[in-house]
Amino acid sequence: MGKTYERIDGRLRSFIEAQPLFFTATAPLSDDGTINLSPKGLSGSFAVIDEHTVAYLDFAGSNAETVAHLRENGRITLMWTAFQGPPNIVRVHGRGEPVFRDDPRWAGLLGHFPDIDPTPHGLRAIIVVTAELVRDTCGYAVPFMSYDKDRDLHGKRFAREDDASLSEYFTKRQIAESIDGLPGVPLPLPPTTV
Repeated sequence: MGKTYERIDGRLRSFIEAQPLFFTATAPLSDDGTINLSPKGLSGSFAVIDEHTVAYLDFAGSNAETVAHLRENGRITLMWTAFQGPPNIVRVHGRGEPVFRDDPRWAGLLGHFPDIDPTPHGLRAIIVVTAELVRDTCGYAVPFMSYDKDRDLHGKRFAREDDASLSEYFTKRQIAESIDGLPGVPLPLPPTTV
C-alpha cells in the first residue's frame, strides 16, 4: 500500500539521497506531444534543498526535452527505486524550473552540490523541483541489481569543451528546442560565472 508524505525528510530523504539513479518524466501540453522519460545519475548531482524542494544538475546531452517541457508547463515527476535492500519506490510529483547560468540564483543553488565538480560535464542548467505530492509504493517487483560505480565517460567527453564549443555542440544537437519545437536551452550559453 502506498503512502503519501507531507514533506521530504527523515527516512524518505535518506532513501532518496542514497540512490545512485533516478528518473525524470515530463510532457508537453499538446495531446500529440512527445512524453519524455530520462535516467539521471552521477554521484553528487542531486540535492534535497529543503522539505519541499529538490534540485539536480542538468548536464550536457543530446536533447533538452525536460528543459523544454518545464519551460512550457512546469510539470515533472521524479522517481527513485531501490535496487538493493528493502523494496521501495518514491515519486515526487511537482513543478520544476530550469535555472540557467545567467540567473541570479545560480551561484547559491550550485552551493548545494559540494561533492561534484560540474566543470567537466558541461553544466547547462540546474533543475529545481517544488514537490506537490510525495508518495512511496512497495517496489516488490523491482529486481535486485548492484551498483558498481559511476561511469566516467560523460566527464571525459565534455571536459574538453569550453563555453563556445559547448554552444556549438548544442547548436548541432538542436537543443535550443525540443522534438516538438518547444523552446529548450537558450543559446549561446551564458559564460560560467562560478
